[in-house]
Amino acid sequence: MKRILGIAMVLGLAGALTVMAQEVKPDSVEVIDLGKGVKLEMVLIPAGKFMMGSPASEKGRNNNETQHEVTLTKPYYMGKYEVTQEQFEAVMIKIRQFPNRAKLPKVVSWEDCKDFIKELNAKTDGGYRLPTEAEWEYACRAGTTTAYSFGDKMTPKDANCLNTSEIRPVAVGSYKPNAFGLYDMHGNVWEWCNDWYGPLQDGEVTDPRGAATGKNRVLRGGSFFNDDSKARSSYRVGNSPTPRSLLYGFRLARTP
Repeated sequence: MKRILGIAMVLGLAGALTVMAQEVKPDSVEVIDLGKGVKLEMVLIPAGKFMMGSPASEKGRNNNETQHEVTLTKPYYMGKYEVTQEQFEAVMIKIRQFPNRAKLPKVVSWEDCKDFIKELNAKTDGGYRLPTEAEWEYACRAGTTTAYSFGDKMTPKDANCLNTSEIRPVAVGSYKPNAFGLYDMHGNVWEWCNDWYGPLQDGEVTDPRGAATGKNRVLRGGSFFNDDSKARSSYRVGNSPTPRSLLYGFRLARTP
């Protein structure tokens, strides 16, 4: 597999955007050829600081969204889209998917994610992984402090959620990207993170990795079968890493 590096302007960037005093500039986009015309695109996310969690005034807020300052000291790559069925099949050669669903997000358990990543790393230069929960929220917010990366309210044009969709997953990239150039961070399918699910830390933290142990893994972003309050940037939930669900997918991360 051949890696092609290029530079692309982040789509949807309207004017200057500040990420805790850091200006978002055109980001490097990494394009990986998975074979048979299937590509994997990764967007470079800059290091920075942000307020993780939600303020007490945010509509729909849960008490597990403790707001605190997080510093991410290193840039990292984040999947431009949720991993699709055709991408999963290109890597996991022996697995075949339903026809006509190539661009839909792949339905997986957390353990399926790990199997895919192991195979992908063996076939490439490696370094692919699931994002930490903090990396996921930072990438989702893309410098914003509102409930969603596009504001405090959701409309049918913004994301694929229960009260704005046809109650089914849609092809990745069907809605506008956030200011980092990432698609479908809100809705469509829940996205697995690497972290064990547990209480968020209080105070200022640097490069958090989540709870040391646990029974459930973190899921973020909401889905087509959940109302829009669960698609907020700060909304978090956990589930067992073993079961698959039509609502669960994933997005890759990679350390440069």
